[in-house]
Amino acid sequence: MSRKPISLRTELPLLIWLVIVWGALWRDFSPGNLLFGALIAVVVARIFYLPPVELSGRFNVLRAIPFALVFLAKVVAASCQVIYLAVAKGPKVVNAVVEVPLRSHSDLMVTATGHVISLIPGSLVVEVDRSTSTLYIHGLDIRDEADAAKLCKEVQDTEAGLIRIMGSKAELAALEAETAPPAPPAHTKGETP
Repeated sequence: MSRKPISLRTELPLLIWLVIVWGALWRDFSPGNLLFGALIAVVVARIFYLPPVELSGRFNVLRAIPFALVFLAKVVAASCQVIYLAVAKGPKVVNAVVEVPLRSHSDLMVTATGHVISLIPGSLVVEVDRSTSTLYIHGLDIRDEADAAKLCKEVQDTEAGLIRIMGSKAELAALEAETAPPAPPAHTKGETP
């Protein structure tokens, strides 16, 4: 099987990440250990080929900080809800798997959205359909269609936040067009509004 050569610029973030993980695993960031980690990273990247993840080239820190704070608040609130449901309702809690279509077809966005949602207690991604960018999420305490719609909206809001932080310019423009309020109707000369 032949594969398209990958430029060093495209592969560099993966290699740097692997070297950082290597140093963290050994708890040794000495130059010799990092050099050996870099050698291992190059060998791993060449033997175990993965298609490159297309990065958008943008990261909005001003959007990331409030997103992180909201995420932490959701983790705390969901933890309290899970404790309450475990103590008050026990095994009588109704659960469901909810299908959530995403806006983005980027592997990075789908993966990031799935990870963020799975880190919030009470929700877990059980399946991903890459061809349609759909997440199937197991939600805790989903009693009816309204609860399922609420979970779906929460996941799509999370995806929107991630698009605002690190989505491509095209994804960001599509999101802004989708969420922009409708323009007021145009008035012709002589009409009163």
